[in-house]
Amino acid sequence: MSKDKFTAVWVSHSSIGDYLKCPRGYYLKNVYKNPKTNKKMSIMSPALALGQTVHEVVESLSVLPVEERLKIPLLDKYNQAWAKVAGEKGGFKDVAQEQDIKARGVAMLDRITQNPGPILKKAVKIRQDLPYFWLSDEDNIILCGKIDWLEYLPETDSVSILDFKTGKYDEDPDSLQLPIYLQLVSHCQDRIVTGAAYWYLDRDKSPKSVALPDPSESYKKILAAAKRVALARKLNHFQCPKIDGCRDCRDLELAAAGKAKFVGTNDFGQEVYVI
Repeated sequence: MSKDKFTAVWVSHSSIGDYLKCPRGYYLKNVYKNPKTNKKMSIMSPALALGQTVHEVVESLSVLPVEERLKIPLLDKYNQAWAKVAGEKGGFKDVAQEQDIKARGVAMLDRITQNPGPILKKAVKIRQDLPYFWLSDEDNIILCGKIDWLEYLPETDSVSILDFKTGKYDEDPDSLQLPIYLQLVSHCQDRIVTGAAYWYLDRDKSPKSVALPDPSESYKKILAAAKRVALARKLNHFQCPKIDGCRDCRDLELAAAGKAKFVGTNDFGQEVYVI
């Protein structure tokens, strides 16, 4: 099969995760478009608002020279980013909830400022705005995704994957996130990957190293999951495993039915709704 980016099935860590949790939720989030506007939709929540703003601040640092990364206080950048999700735009039920959630982000960025670690070391930036490669030519599947941070390790001329976590829980050891990131980094830049770490910003002063998955086994698992997504799209078969819907599709169903509140459009051109 000839390569065609426009007919290929694009998958990522988030979209594969959406499908594995609920095929119907995957459809509503990744395939469905509002027939009136031809735009995809997303549901905003306080947790998503927090993660979005903290990541926006931290990820913007890697493109700056090391000596300039903390010249502007991270809190100043955070306040600017927070304006995009303030009030009902972030799905907050009241001012008290917003203040509590925002304060968690302030604490995370203060933790980075006081213990910058890799933030003040050389980083590698993948040149593609959205890193991607052909996961399978035969199946016409492209794997894509953005990596939070790639630390450059000069002693081995290699890179280490760093993922910033803003949630309260540890990453599931069976998650495909790190396997997918390993494949993307290995295919989208020239240096070998020799390390990986998660930085749980809500509680840790420094990143915690994690073992790199086996590349060959990772590829097989990712491809198997991606094929399930591709088959569902081919058959147009997206059914929730629960009769009455689940938490991964229920709010999206409300938005599609016009029963959620529209609060704006995000940086990806998606319509944003809150319940």
